[in-house]
Amino acid sequence: MSQDREPLYIKIQNHFKDLIISRELVEDDKIPTEKDLMDEFDVSRITVVNALAELAKDGWIYRIPGRGSFVKGIPEKQMAVSPISETRGEQSEPKVKIGLVFPVLADYFAIRLIAGITDGLKAKGYSLVIMLTNNSKEKEKEVIREMKNTVDGLIIFPVDAEVYNEEIIALKMQNYPFVLIDRYLPGVETNVVASDSAFATMLAVDHLWELGHRNIAICSDSPLMTVSVDERIQGYQEAMKQKEALINPSLILNDIHINGGGMSAEHPFYRFVKNQMATAYIALNCSLGVQILSIAKEVGLRVPEDISIVTFDNPTPLLEEFSLLTHIDQSEYQMGAEAVQLLLQVIENKGKQPIKFEKKILKPTLIERKTTAKAKA
Repeated sequence: MSQDREPLYIKIQNHFKDLIISRELVEDDKIPTEKDLMDEFDVSRITVVNALAELAKDGWIYRIPGRGSFVKGIPEKQMAVSPISETRGEQSEPKVKIGLVFPVLADYFAIRLIAGITDGLKAKGYSLVIMLTNNSKEKEKEVIREMKNTVDGLIIFPVDAEVYNEEIIALKMQNYPFVLIDRYLPGVETNVVASDSAFATMLAVDHLWELGHRNIAICSDSPLMTVSVDERIQGYQEAMKQKEALINPSLILNDIHINGGGMSAEHPFYRFVKNQMATAYIALNCSLGVQILSIAKEVGLRVPEDISIVTFDNPTPLLEEFSLLTHIDQSEYQMGAEAVQLLLQVIENKGKQPIKFEKKILKPTLIERKTTAKAKA
C-alpha cells in the first residue's frame, strides 16, 4: 500500500515505528500528547487514539493513565523481520491486490470495518490499496475507473447519493469482481455484505419500550435518505406498529443538519433535546449519539435518569466518557472479513462458472451499557 493511500491512523503508527526502529525514540521516551499529535498530523482525536491504541496493543508503546504514552521498544516479533526487506519490497509479491473504495474515515465503525478487511487479506498474504472518496459520487466514479485496471477486485462502500453510481453498474455488466459493504443497490443484484438495518432499530425500540419509554425519537444527520437509513426508519415504524402504538411523525428526525463546527444552542435539534420532546433517542450513527449526550450535559439533563440514548455503533471502548453508551453492534469487523471472503471466492471462480451473486446480511446485537434506564413515572 503506498503511503499516500494509507489510512491516517496507520500513517501515525508507521511514523512512530520508524522512529523507534531507527532509535530516534528509545525506551521510556514520552510520546507527544494527543492534542500535539492532532495538530502535527492534522487529524481528529479519534484517529490519534486509535493509532496509539494499536501501537500499545502491538507492544511498541505503553500508556500510563493521567501521564501519557511512552516508548516500550521494538516488539520481539518485529525483531525477527527485516524492516529493510519490507520497505524495499524484497519479499515475494502477493498473489492478489484488492482495492477498497471508502467514503471517509470518520469514526470507529470505519476503523473496525477496515481492520476486518485488512486482517482477512493478511491471512491470505494479499495486499490492499485504499482510496477515499470524501463521500463524493464523482470522486467515487473516478476512483473506480482508476482502480479497476490496477487491482484484481474491489470492495466498495458506496457514498450517500440519490441515484446509483453508473460505474458500479458497469462493473456488474463487465463481470468484474466486486463486493458492496454496508449498503446495496435496491433492485440491482450484486454481491453485498451488510447489517440488518431494520432488525437493528427494532432491537433498539424493543429495549426502550421494555423500559417504559413511549416517546422514542429516531434521529439521523445523513444529508440523503440512504438505503440503510431508510431501512432503519422502516424498522422503527414496524416495531411501533407491532406494539400497536401510534407513530408520531415529529419523533422521526431524519433531516438534522450539523455543520462542521458543531451544533449551537439555536439549532432546532438542540432545542428539541433541551425541551425534552422525547424521553429516549435512537441515533443512527455514533457521532450523533455522542452529540445528543453532549447536548444533554450542556442543558443539565441527566443520562439516563432524564433521557435514554441508544446509538448505532460503539463510539469507542478507548474513551471512557463515551464507552458507556448503549449501542447497536453491527459486527463491522465481521462485515469486513466476510466481504474479503466473498470477494476472494468470486476472484477464484472467475471464468470457471457464471457469477452467482450473494447477499450476506449480518444480525446486529444490542449492547446495554449506562445510557438507558426506566422511563420516569
